[in-house]
Order: sequence, then structure tokens, then C-alpha cells
Amino acid sequence: MRIRECMKRNVISIPESSTIREAAAVSVKEHVGLLPIIDAEDKLVGVVGLRDLLSLELPDFVNFVTDLDFVHDFGAVENTRPSAEVLDQSIQTLMKPTITVHEDSGLLRAYALMLQHDLHDMPVVSEDGKLVGVASRVDIGTTILSAWTKVA
Repeated sequence: MRIRECMKRNVISIPESSTIREAAAVSVKEHVGLLPIIDAEDKLVGVVGLRDLLSLELPDFVNFVTDLDFVHDFGAVENTRPSAEVLDQSIQTLMKPTITVHEDSGLLRAYALMLQHDLHDMPVVSEDGKLVGVASRVDIGTTILSAWTKVA
């Protein structure tokens, strides 16, 4: 089975000219955790995820504390927000390079890449690098597992 058979084709993406504020607004409106970023030719140039956006709000100490179980509340930090200056920066300052698979990729290869790179969603591209879909671990996993019902 190929990834094009289980990927989502109606992909919400943003242009590389977007700001961080615009990316956050699209994530909220469309309820998506991964935003592919495309250029003028619809070619994938990067991604930004909820983790990247929320990193702007997390206090720096989170990166240094190995056990947060003792922290019940971040206190006043809970109500801080990134500055307008940060939110109006280009999404290119926050976007990450992306791991992709070609639409003809096998499901196990795609799933293995997702595990290796700790991804929950993966953009799927055409031969010429255009974004054609997004597949999640759930999309891939349930497609693989559905074949188990046919095993005698």
C-alpha cells in the first residue's frame, strides 16, 4: 500500500510570506497541529508545528528542568504572551526544514521515518516537490492494521 492511499489531501498550508501571528491564527481556525509552508509555486519549503509556536510562550527554564512533576503552576508566566514584535516576524524565522515522503512511498517506510524523527504528521510531496497531502501516524497505522483483518 502507498501513502497516497491514506493521506489527507485537503491540506491547510501557509505561504512563506506569512507572519508568526498569521500562522497561529490559521492553526487555531483550522485546528491543525502542522502547517506546511509553501512558496509561490506550491513547493514545500518548511513546516511549523504547534510545538514550534508554543515554544514562544514556554518559559526558558522548561528546557533545563528534567522533572516538571513538582511544578503545579507556572504562576504569572501562565498569563504572558509573546510580544507584538515577535508575533509579527516572518514565519521563516520559526519554520523548520521538513522530512517528507513522496506520494509513492510505502507505508512502513513513511511510518519508520516518522518514528525516527519523532513526527506525528508528515507532508507528502509529488515528484516535482509540490505539497499534495499530509499523513499522520494514525492515518498510516490504521491503514496498516486494517489489512490484518484479511489475514487467514
